[in-house]
Amino acid sequence: MHRVNIIGSGFSSLSAACYLAYAGLEVNLFEKNASIGGRARKMVKEGFTFDMGPSWYWMPDVFDKFFLDFGKKTSDFYELKRLTPSYRVYFEDGTSIDIPDSLDEIFKIFEKEEPGAGKILAKFLEDAGSNYRIAIKNLVYKPGVSPLELVTFETIRKLKQFVVTISQQVRKRFKSPKLIKILEFPVLFLGAKPQDTPAFYNFMNHADFVLGTWYPMGGMYKVVEAMESLALSLGVKIHTESNVEKISTLDGKVQGLIVNDVLVPSDFVLSGADYNHTETLLPVNLRSYNESYWQKKIFAPSSLLFYVGFNKKLSGVLHHMLFFDTDFDAHASDIYDDPKWPKAPLFYASFTSVTDPSVAPKGKESGFFLIPLAPDLEDSHSFREKYFDLILERLEKHTNQSIKPFISFKESYCINDFKRDYNSYKGNAYGMANTLLQTAFLRPKIRSKKVDNLFFTGQLTVPGPGVPPSLISGKIASELIFQNTHQKVLA
Repeated sequence: MHRVNIIGSGFSSLSAACYLAYAGLEVNLFEKNASIGGRARKMVKEGFTFDMGPSWYWMPDVFDKFFLDFGKKTSDFYELKRLTPSYRVYFEDGTSIDIPDSLDEIFKIFEKEEPGAGKILAKFLEDAGSNYRIAIKNLVYKPGVSPLELVTFETIRKLKQFVVTISQQVRKRFKSPKLIKILEFPVLFLGAKPQDTPAFYNFMNHADFVLGTWYPMGGMYKVVEAMESLALSLGVKIHTESNVEKISTLDGKVQGLIVNDVLVPSDFVLSGADYNHTETLLPVNLRSYNESYWQKKIFAPSSLLFYVGFNKKLSGVLHHMLFFDTDFDAHASDIYDDPKWPKAPLFYASFTSVTDPSVAPKGKESGFFLIPLAPDLEDSHSFREKYFDLILERLEKHTNQSIKPFISFKESYCINDFKRDYNSYKGNAYGMANTLLQTAFLRPKIRSKKVDNLFFTGQLTVPGPGVPPSLISGKIASELIFQNTHQKVLA
């Protein structure tokens, strides 16, 4: 039986572990931290439960497909609830728009904001839906080995959309700054500015408006627990507090892993850990990419995160809230063009306790806050405190209430923590951005160029950042390993 050792326990690693074990391989998964999930770990404090990382459940069909590959359904593991409204967006003039879970209602909102925009949106979403189906059918499940993977009848017809950007496409059709922000928002999950993201990725608008925003009751960690349960049932052995210190090789081929000073032999190694970090576990001459390669790449932002327990229920808050009440372009410039701490940051707030009573004690509220930042900035307690005060003032202003006196506790998480806990390159939170020159075969390869039987998975390789792409990345990586073992590839 072939032995596969997996580094890390994020979504991509868990996904791959399930596929590999299902195919009959011996799978061991090694996680350096005390709990699994990678960036999707959870925090429990004083009766509050927080998802530490991903908090948006989009593209439910990808989750469904993953579990269906094993004869399971998501409902076998967790209860999904569609959020209504999906989220709220605040703007610079102090107004806000709630995005409902009904397309007809969304069309009405667009029409009210900009006459004619409802019909334009309907046509725009037809194109976005077509792109989504093409992406799922022809693109995202490809291993990024060759540019020819992208060449199909459908993609040739869409060629122009790989040259035009999301920003250009949206601004050509809509004039309202508010509607533009709403339509450009979903591509932020791809880790790049709308001005740098190919228009083909408008399929994220289909994911937003058509497929909807969902929530697994109990939190996103329920998905991690579901995948863990599935993996264990398939025979995967999971080892926590198991730091991989070195990848052992002989004559350019994987021999095993050094874990907590002990050699664990293996026929294959698959890393779902940070790609750059994983290659530092190899001798310099066996690394596929040198430091100058990584320095030239556009990385998705890092984040300043806060997990806050409030000792009362708050008024005027929703499950998902986006605060685009400052200059979007100025903040984006502070991330990508001239990296520095932003003067007036956009931010995101999530109050899962509005939907789910289990995540906070009765009569209390759990709050999660996120400010996107450029990677590798100086990270200090004073910076964190300054920005917490700044965003809380804006939350109080928009919801017309005093909030700060009702804080029971707050925990912060930022660049230094991403580096420490996840060996994250420059402390990035989302991996490498999906720009035109960092898409598909132009991303770091799943298969090592220099070490036989060493593979990679996750948000630094194909298909890219986000939870659904990570599930897909795990499947793609497992299929490449199957090919090396001459085993049948899963359907």
